[in-house]
Amino acid sequence: MSIPEPRRTFAPVVLLGLASGAVAAVAATKAWVRVSNDEQSLGVVSMTMGAVTSAPLSTALALVVLACWGVILVTRGRFRWAVSVLAAVAALGNLVTVALAPGSMRSRLDEELLIQTGEKLDSAQVTVWFWIAVPAAVLVVLTTALAVRWVRAWPEMGTKYDSPTAVAASPEAPAETNIDIWKALDEGKDPTA
Repeated sequence: MSIPEPRRTFAPVVLLGLASGAVAAVAATKAWVRVSNDEQSLGVVSMTMGAVTSAPLSTALALVVLACWGVILVTRGRFRWAVSVLAAVAALGNLVTVALAPGSMRSRLDEELLIQTGEKLDSAQVTVWFWIAVPAAVLVVLTTALAVRWVRAWPEMGTKYDSPTAVAASPEAPAETNIDIWKALDEGKDPTA
């Protein structure tokens, strides 16, 4: 099996990264643990269960990864690579959060039920949303790691979208640069006249 050319990996890695990041973010907003106890006890704590059974840290980290993908698409050079490293760090944090979630959620549910009702939790089961979050977190780590490795070889957005800057004088340079045009507009002059 040959290693793919980095430029050809751009679209598949970015699309898979965006998709897995979106799935990870959505899955983290859903309940990862379902509790069972007598109806009376659960009725008392049902209003606070959402905050205890979902994973807000995982949601935040997945959103950071999604934002990093957006920045990777529109930047160039070392900054682009640095953002891909930030995405990989956030992805690793998300994976750790997902891995530790079932145990920590169980203990938080025990505490919440004990505070609210004075009773102990009978049982808690992991929901399908947790099992969706696990492969999504793994894919997020994989795609961000590939981005760190290949981002320097990926196509970049052209300079056409950069802000105007002073151009060094050269024989081929136009008499009036973009900066001159903007300065003229700021002064109320019409540079086209």
